[in-house]
Amino acid sequence: MIHIHFIINPISGSGKNELSEAFLGNYFSQEKYSITTKISEYKRHAITLTAESIREEAQIIVACGGDGTINEVASALVNTGIPLGIIPMGSGNGLASNLKIPKQLEKAIGVILRNKYVSIDVGRVNDSYFFSNTGFGFDASVIKNYEASQRRSLLTYVKASLQSFKEYHRQDEIIIEINGTTQMVNPFLIFISNSNMMGYGMSLTPKASLQDGLFDVVIVPKLPKLKMLVFGLLMLLKRPDFQKEVRCFQAKEIKLFKKSRGYFQSQIDGELVEIPSSSVDIDILQSSLIVLA
Repeated sequence: MIHIHFIINPISGSGKNELSEAFLGNYFSQEKYSITTKISEYKRHAITLTAESIREEAQIIVACGGDGTINEVASALVNTGIPLGIIPMGSGNGLASNLKIPKQLEKAIGVILRNKYVSIDVGRVNDSYFFSNTGFGFDASVIKNYEASQRRSLLTYVKASLQSFKEYHRQDEIIIEINGTTQMVNPFLIFISNSNMMGYGMSLTPKASLQDGLFDVVIVPKLPKLKMLVFGLLMLLKRPDFQKEVRCFQAKEIKLFKKSRGYFQSQIDGELVEIPSSSVDIDILQSSLIVLA
């Protein structure tokens, strides 16, 4: 008997995610599976529910929601050896897209039933994990405006990007340590990716891999507004490296320091996070999460 737990965010994406044990029983036979469902009711609740499921000796834990829900469930599973299943129900679904997990419910369930595992790398920002990407500067501003909206769609994301573009102002100078070199930048964007996909099929790092032990890093310095628009177009085309000012790296570890005191505002897997420190350490934990994909 396989004990499989489903952690469900009922308001991800369209907000109509009604997965019941009775419904899931149509796919997971009672002879082989013991099904438990749990509903995530508030931010970070899925972390608590997943820890509870680990104590209850769940053998597979499935995150049913968007990238934020998947991040919470997966964060509790790092280095446990317990496989993560994913039923993507969010608006962006970046990690699921990278892992080729279909958004269609029955097909996503089929991936879990096939019981094929892969081990993927995990990023860490100070004490927080990320599985797709993290970003600072413009990227974090977009997520801040996106979260302020009541709707979750590509159009909302585009509107949030335009609003952030209008609101853009000079950033604090940041010292970056990467690949043994130190540089100071006044960044428009610092983007650190473990995955080749963002939400809605967009990508700043189309060559990134979840299994190579390296981050793909994109640093965009302060640009005139016309060149910022060019950068936005190149991002949609998945070729930001075509812009000469954009610098692309691969690295295992990145350190960020603010010259001024204060905190970093970042996005982690599409969720706005404030880091109460003037320094950030970002490193990679190779092959530390098992995923059904």
